[in-house]
Amino acid sequence: SAMTGGLIGRHYLECEDGRETARTLVTLGTPQQGLVQAARLLAGHAVPGDAGPGADVAARLNEALRDWALTLPAVVQMLPVAYPAVRVEGKSRERQITDSRSPVPGLPGDAVREALAFQEEFRSGCDEHRRVGSLPYTVHCLGSVDFPSPETLVLSWDGSRITDSLLGPGDGTVPRRSAVADWTGANPMLWTGFRNADLASGPALRDAMLAIRAGRPPGGTLAGGEGIALHFPQDPVAAGRPFVIELLGHDLPRRNLQTFMWRSGRPDRQPVVFRQYEPDRYRAQLEATPGRWVVEALVDRPKGRDRKDVTVVAV
Repeated sequence: SAMTGGLIGRHYLECEDGRETARTLVTLGTPQQGLVQAARLLAGHAVPGDAGPGADVAARLNEALRDWALTLPAVVQMLPVAYPAVRVEGKSRERQITDSRSPVPGLPGDAVREALAFQEEFRSGCDEHRRVGSLPYTVHCLGSVDFPSPETLVLSWDGSRITDSLLGPGDGTVPRRSAVADWTGANPMLWTGFRNADLASGPALRDAMLAIRAGRPPGGTLAGGEGIALHFPQDPVAAGRPFVIELLGHDLPRRNLQTFMWRSGRPDRQPVVFRQYEPDRYRAQLEATPGRWVVEALVDRPKGRDRKDVTVVAV
């Protein structure tokens, strides 16, 4: 099952007596711990547009999207109440979305309470069953860590508005942090190199399902989460002003990380220095003259590569 289907599947197993008959659960890119996008949608901030000529259109669209989302229990149930998913500008500590000292502006309290009740029902079911014995079924969860994914909401210093979403390694939709199925008490994760939308059609799923059907461990059939991904928070950027590029990947210094930058169409390359600021996350501050520029990152053991273009404009 995928996305919300994974949440429905595990709820069926632990809360609806599904464990009496089911023997295997396979999830594809399921946000086990919730999605930041669900919080933005329900807070009326799915479409950025706080200022400028399109602000009124964005506001009306966000209001319509929020009203629509509130009619869908699955969106509410995907609120990230299970891990600290909020940061306040100027403060380093991550906060739960339920923290009353930094409430997410616009996020309905009823939706948060419903999400908490949904998670609590599931966790209570798990706890009750664990007292009886181990899981009578196996769990295999496919996810990815190769693509930048929204992981944390950022609030303004006074908590009055949503200003950004911080990225982490994931499948482009579900961050690794949320994809981990900690409720099993084991480590059922199968990390692949596919985006969320491609998991269902990728060879990773085919190989995993063939192995599961044959009674073999599926982990050996997957490539593992060894990819790297570059991300420009902004594009285009202004000439003469520093701009940031982020690099996501696991254990990169030990894998002979090499990073370069060059003007498109020219042979001369200059090294780029990335500094780690959190586990698996690196950041570099660059500056360039107007034109089209290329940034490339390469690693070994196993080999990985990503390349991104950025447009630098004169101001």
